[in-house]
Amino acid sequence: MASNQKRPINLDIRTIHLPIAAWASITHRITGVLLFVGIAGLLYLFDLSLSGQAGFAAARDHLTSPLAKFVLWIVLSALAYHMVAGIKHLLLDAGIAETKEGGPRAARLVIGTSVVLVILLGVWLW
Repeated sequence: MASNQKRPINLDIRTIHLPIAAWASITHRITGVLLFVGIAGLLYLFDLSLSGQAGFAAARDHLTSPLAKFVLWIVLSALAYHMVAGIKHLLLDAGIAETKEGGPRAARLVIGTSVVLVILLGVWLW
């Protein structure tokens, strides 16, 4: 009976305080899903652009709307975050920053670097 008393009572994700490394990991997974979905749209535009001059003009016209630029910015931002977090995971596999102190520091570095990249992508697109 004593082991049952140590079980968590509250499993509501909105009220649980997660460490920054957990948030970085969850965001890495979310960006992976966004990339999976977003790449389908990018492949469609790529195929359209390669179909000829009319297709290229149509793809260019699609990408000039503010909504399309916003969606492209979301997909590219997901790619930037996923890439930076993936590099962090490669460094963890090499034994770098896998300590209790290094994990949160690496997560902050990933988030900070990604914020800078997302802002630069927004400036580049608009």
